[in-house]
Amino acid sequence: MAKEIERLLKGDGMMKYVVMEEKGDITHISLDRAAKYNALNKEMLEELVETVKHTKNSKAKVVVLSGKGSAFCSGGDIRMMEDFSDKVYFDGVMGTIKELVMELYTMPKIVISAIHGAAAGLGLSIALTADYVIAERDAKLGMLFLGIGLLPDGGGHFFLQQRIGIQRAKQFTWGMQQIDGQQAKEIGLVDMLSDEEAIVTAKGLAEKLLKSPLIAMLKTKELYHSREKESLASFLSDEQQAQWELRQTQDHQEGVRAFLEKRKPVFKGK
Repeated sequence: MAKEIERLLKGDGMMKYVVMEEKGDITHISLDRAAKYNALNKEMLEELVETVKHTKNSKAKVVVLSGKGSAFCSGGDIRMMEDFSDKVYFDGVMGTIKELVMELYTMPKIVISAIHGAAAGLGLSIALTADYVIAERDAKLGMLFLGIGLLPDGGGHFFLQQRIGIQRAKQFTWGMQQIDGQQAKEIGLVDMLSDEEAIVTAKGLAEKLLKSPLIAMLKTKELYHSREKESLASFLSDEQQAQWELRQTQDHQEGVRAFLEKRKPVFKGK
């Protein structure tokens, strides 16, 4: 079934980084770049957008997001950022991110994200688009953009504000905190803790939801999200502009160099 859907999305070509499986009324979307901890590059983001758009128009009632390998998603691929000096390329990637996040947020289905291992940066922003966020106790969640002199994107500001409030969101971001699933549940960043594999708990929740009055549930989602989507779109646009400005700073250039050289960055506030 997954291969048939891949052909539908990409003609005769096979998707490289995203796996989609439709099982009855549940669609499973998995990030599949395990060797890179599911770090998101341009091609992977584009595949994910197409997959999500297909799912949005499918008969599925529940969508489960997860990651293959040892992590949910470690964030944006740092090597992709090396090409961000090209404004056209930068705007194209950021436009894809905006489209992805808006499609997930307005999804007329119940969306569940299942976090294991790392959910960092853009990966965490994507996980937080879900209606239910499930994390394993030893999962590691953090925004971590500051480590390369950038700020959260993918609507990170919007989702953190909604879940933990502005003051805590600022300090969570500025402190480059990487908290485990237990801590994330305690502050309201995630909705459910899993003592088994998060994907197992997510599948169980999905099956339970199918026995619920989903039409009524989705009306509640629509009422809330329809009023907030303009705010999310505004955050995404402002994040894009701010990210471009930060791209020009010495601190960002130092952060990227330090990451690639596997050393601690020396920031100067410039």
